[in-house]
Amino acid sequence: MSLELLAPVPSLNADHPVTFRSGDTTLKTKALLLLASGFGALALPAAAQTTQAEPARDQTLAERDDTLPAEDIVVQGRYTIPDQIDTATGLGLTIRETPQSVSIVTSQRILDQNLISVRDVIENGIGVAVNETDDVRNNFYARGFRIQNTQIDGVPTAWALGGDRGETIADVSIYERVEVVRGATGLLSGVGDPSASINLVRKHADRAEWGGYLNAAYGSWNTWRVSADVGGAVTADGRLRVRGVGRYEEGNSFTDFYSNKKLVLYGTLDADVTDDTLLRVGFSHQRNEPYGAFWGSLPTFYSDGTIAEWDRSKSTAQPWTTWQTVNQNFFATLSHDFGGGWSLTGNYNRLRNTQFSEILYLFGNVNPTTGLGLSSNPYSAYGESIQDSYDAQLKGRLTIGGRDHELVLGYLNSVINRRTDSYQPLNEIPPFGSFRFPPAGDFINWNENSYPNPGFAELGTLAEDERIRQIGYYGALRLNVADWLKVIGGGRLATWRQTGTAYNVERRYGDKNVFIPYLGALVDITPNHRLYASYTTIFLPQNAQDRNFEQLDPIRGKAYEIGLKSAFFNEALQTSVALFRIEQDNLAQIDGEQIIRPGTGLFQPYRAADGVVSEGFEVEVTGQPLPNWNVNVGYSQFKARDADGIDANTDQPRRLLKAFTTYTVPNVLGGLTFGGGANYRSAAYSVGTVPGSTTPFRFEQDGFVTVNLMARLAVTEQVSLQANVDNLLDETFYSQVGNFSQYRYGRPRNFTVSANYRF
Repeated sequence: MSLELLAPVPSLNADHPVTFRSGDTTLKTKALLLLASGFGALALPAAAQTTQAEPARDQTLAERDDTLPAEDIVVQGRYTIPDQIDTATGLGLTIRETPQSVSIVTSQRILDQNLISVRDVIENGIGVAVNETDDVRNNFYARGFRIQNTQIDGVPTAWALGGDRGETIADVSIYERVEVVRGATGLLSGVGDPSASINLVRKHADRAEWGGYLNAAYGSWNTWRVSADVGGAVTADGRLRVRGVGRYEEGNSFTDFYSNKKLVLYGTLDADVTDDTLLRVGFSHQRNEPYGAFWGSLPTFYSDGTIAEWDRSKSTAQPWTTWQTVNQNFFATLSHDFGGGWSLTGNYNRLRNTQFSEILYLFGNVNPTTGLGLSSNPYSAYGESIQDSYDAQLKGRLTIGGRDHELVLGYLNSVINRRTDSYQPLNEIPPFGSFRFPPAGDFINWNENSYPNPGFAELGTLAEDERIRQIGYYGALRLNVADWLKVIGGGRLATWRQTGTAYNVERRYGDKNVFIPYLGALVDITPNHRLYASYTTIFLPQNAQDRNFEQLDPIRGKAYEIGLKSAFFNEALQTSVALFRIEQDNLAQIDGEQIIRPGTGLFQPYRAADGVVSEGFEVEVTGQPLPNWNVNVGYSQFKARDADGIDANTDQPRRLLKAFTTYTVPNVLGGLTFGGGANYRSAAYSVGTVPGSTTPFRFEQDGFVTVNLMARLAVTEQVSLQANVDNLLDETFYSQVGNFSQYRYGRPRNFTVSANYRF
């Protein structure tokens, strides 16, 4: 069903605010929700037929291998993992042992759904949502709040605002999987963020046998890519191993003028220095070079107050606009096993993210007859962010009262230095503060020659110079109180400080030695059903400012979660149900229309809302209910209101459903795999004003569903062919609405075909 833009109500005044929304998708939504829910309904009855308890944590690895052979639970191509994760507590717990909601997007899911970027993975992850800003920047959300905690191999990292240096569009070919722990993870992440933490787990040189894959793909908008992943031992004894990943891509987009070139290089080395000491060293380099890149989105209104409906291909960019990003990461890890359950790991990470932009921003209201009325802001900048992080973890086993218990102690020291220089356009247009706003020309007939490159000064002006330092000491103890009861207690002493200036605004905020407690408990009610509960506090510095340009105080609050995790068929199928409640004060909310800030132009003020409560639930089913059948289904729902009962963060959908499944028919050549899924996102809106007036306006996206299909044929044991179709029904929807009174279309139907050779 095509998108329908509703005409404004007869009166454009405060008593009758205008609504901007997509067309009705109720019938389609209900049908697909029933289809997706059926995946879980099929899985659960089958799962009830066979169960097996998870091996006890206090067994040694060898004892576990004897009790539950690895080949019984480690099957190539599944959507579950037996691995321990460190994203939430640092104790190296499995998903079922972690007292929070955890979702994993495995390498098999990445392959099956042809997921290319971090944004693609998050868009298909359970309980998380994506709001696009433009071609480079994206914001991720969970439980109604923006995700600001990210990790690489469990080490906290920091992204620039909105990922304007390419962090959110980074290629995932260098990662083995992506872990999403929903809820506050301040124990490890440094600050208590109530939404979630995203951990990107690198590929490592952990195989002695040489092997890998070569891949070539072609898809919509003349997009093609070649990829390779090769590794193995370089010494006869297998103690020194290497692995390399490479990808090159070129292509266009569904929007006018856009083209992109991308290069990904990654190399890593694993060395068994001794039988008990492992050294890992690696480096990654990713470069995106887009032209015709959006900055911002499409104008919403005509000058007569009616809504402007543009083609999905419409762009405010020009062929010369570019937003180039480079992401580099050097890392080194040294870990030593002392025996007796004790180990020490030290990490060093250096992240360097840069962006070079020559971009064009259009804003205002378009005359429906002449196409005139928009103002422009040509802008150029070079920005660099360098983060140096040192992290150490000591893990051990304590025997108390005849039972083994687990302890982790950790330390993090991280420093980020950011600098951005901006370059003024060369045309002689009177300056408005540090910005220039010349007329943009006829936007109705906008083409590749509508706005020539004005040229930019060679000498830059300092726009941003900031330093962020984070120090954290943390510890957690897992008490094996009884065979059926485990209790986790811990905390972090966090120091966080940001200083410097950004666009003529001085920033100096943070706190010292803030204690963030963490408490969790797990109760085995049957061999394959485990109840859990967790509690932590929220402490999150924020850079939002009020109408007086004063920094808002840090967000403070509490987070509670209870749930049930179950496993069936030797861990092949896993289910989880979670209830959560988040309480926050000082949460930034948009405070009316934009205002002018001297020296910087347009500014969006915020107010601090107290007593904001978000509560809801999440359900997930993932794994193999039957041999050769992979399934991942998850539904999440929440409501968020402040102390006055006013809805908070309304730009976030209250309900999300993500479902994807594949089935392999083994007897067709080397195997035929086919599958598909659906992503449902409920309505969301933001409240603003018609530009140039005080008329209230509600920017709304109705609920919508996108459907995806895939098929893969294994021609031989080494060669396979695959096809993917995304947004099969060509649903027209908005990937964001209301940001600076603009809107952006999501991707229409598109396809990719690929050939893969494994060796």
